[in-house]
Amino acid sequence: MFDNYAFTVKDRFLQYVQIDTQSNPDSTSFPSTEKQKDLGRVLVNELLALGLSDAHLDEWGYVYATIPSNSNKQVPVVCFCSHMDTSSDCSGTGVKPIVHENYDGSPITLPDDTTQVITIEEHPYLNERIGDTIITASGTTLLGADDKAGIAIIMDLANYLLQHPEIKHGTIKILFTPDEEIGRGVDKVDMKKLGADFGYTLDGGEIGSLEDENFSADGMKVIFKGISAHPGSAKGKMVNAIKVANYFLELLPNDELTPETTDDRYGFVHPVHMEGGVEQATVQFIIRDFYTHKLAAYESFLKDRVEESLQQFPGATAEIFINEQYRNMKEVLDQHPHVVAYASQAIERAGCVPRTTGIRGGTDGARLSYLGLPCPNIFTGEMALHGKHEYVSVQDMQKSVETLVHLTMICEEQAS
Repeated sequence: MFDNYAFTVKDRFLQYVQIDTQSNPDSTSFPSTEKQKDLGRVLVNELLALGLSDAHLDEWGYVYATIPSNSNKQVPVVCFCSHMDTSSDCSGTGVKPIVHENYDGSPITLPDDTTQVITIEEHPYLNERIGDTIITASGTTLLGADDKAGIAIIMDLANYLLQHPEIKHGTIKILFTPDEEIGRGVDKVDMKKLGADFGYTLDGGEIGSLEDENFSADGMKVIFKGISAHPGSAKGKMVNAIKVANYFLELLPNDELTPETTDDRYGFVHPVHMEGGVEQATVQFIIRDFYTHKLAAYESFLKDRVEESLQQFPGATAEIFINEQYRNMKEVLDQHPHVVAYASQAIERAGCVPRTTGIRGGTDGARLSYLGLPCPNIFTGEMALHGKHEYVSVQDMQKSVETLVHLTMICEEQAS
């Protein structure tokens, strides 16, 4: 089925990662950076060249396109989605992708910063990829496999289906989003225009992985208010909000409930930002767990520590603000088991072993699921995300393309 097909995913990927699309969490615009639209325009032109006449970039930076059905059946409309932005954690400017053919397992020294060395000891998944073609950055930037690998895979899917009209499939919707890395990826998506019954994000890692659940997430902001006074005559008057906030943080455990000390299905509370002065100091948290009900317990724990801190600093007060960020998509997907089952079957048909896992984070798919579009996450091969050691296997990306082709076939086969 794929023996004579010339995959385009590698060349597309090498082109896309060189376009700077970093999002900016401090921006109030949407998308947060206009440069994300640079990639959007490239993708629209390529989709139009493939023959998808409705391909367009909207004012918010979303790319929409449709592969029309070629089946006589009433096939559900399926959406494939990936995000265009890259993380702000590491520079995405001037990415220089490097192709390492026939990887032999030895350390990969990145040429633009030779202190950056990618090893199997630090990245054990590479041991499974010996013999593959590995793509890395050059040592001074991230690569952008998260999630331009997903974009390249979806684009190659479109290329394959349009070259092989004998493959029967229903209507397929393509969606490329901005600002996923800063949690705003679906804020402006037009669900009516998208018009899909269910979907799949292409934003997973190891070959065969199928992510059907993710963290539930809240944000918490604690604002400590002190009493300012001239330091020369502050005795008995001043209450330093910085010291109250510091005391509060010292009450938090270091051996549990932290990202540094938890894995698997264990959640955490994580202070991510602190600022302030004598009169007011603010601490911001992200709160995560696979079990949504546990978030309230973590929040209660933090509130108790706030009260304990205030008791030590008479005159200080505090305000606490909690906002819901996203929820575990499994709570939705369990109501639509066929969506995950189809993807698992497709992975097997592509010759891979399905690895059903959970994400210690969130994706556009989690939020799309709660907007009425059940949406698990499929592998792309992207690894070591958000840093200079980021890499991807070309063969993993190709297997993902094969998986999507089989997935579209399964959806058509199962339709009445």
